[in-house]
Amino acid sequence: MCHPSWSRALTTAHHLSDLARLRRVRDRIDREYARPLDVEALARGAHMSAGHLSREFRRAYGESPYAYLMTRRIERAMALLRRADLSVTEVCFAVGCSSLGTFSTRFTELVGVPPSVYRREAARAAAGLPSCVAKQVTRPIRRPAARAAVPQLT
Repeated sequence: MCHPSWSRALTTAHHLSDLARLRRVRDRIDREYARPLDVEALARGAHMSAGHLSREFRRAYGESPYAYLMTRRIERAMALLRRADLSVTEVCFAVGCSSLGTFSTRFTELVGVPPSVYRREAARAAAGLPSCVAKQVTRPIRRPAARAAVPQLT
């Protein structure tokens, strides 16, 4: 029979290993958001099942891997739309979305206005602001129903 402290140590080591893998998944999403990514591929890369990855990612960061991916894509889309040299469709594909309808719906959910309206409003609001300030001021804010993506180390 194992000593209880060994069991706790193994559980803690496993939890820390999972957190490291989750961090790598999150970093991969941040780097490769424009590529076709799905939970199955992310899970394979982390040597986890898709279900385990989804549960643990949500527990650690407060949202699913897919929601995190879409948030990254929408943040990048916002920056591209502020430039105004690409159409909404071009921005959609540039950030890795394959459906303009899904992109527009998710953009509207996260930002509060459709991409075309955002482009018009952002151009007026950011006129004269340095790009580093405009980026911080125009970040998407999650709706009250969604929780902030703060890691939980419990």
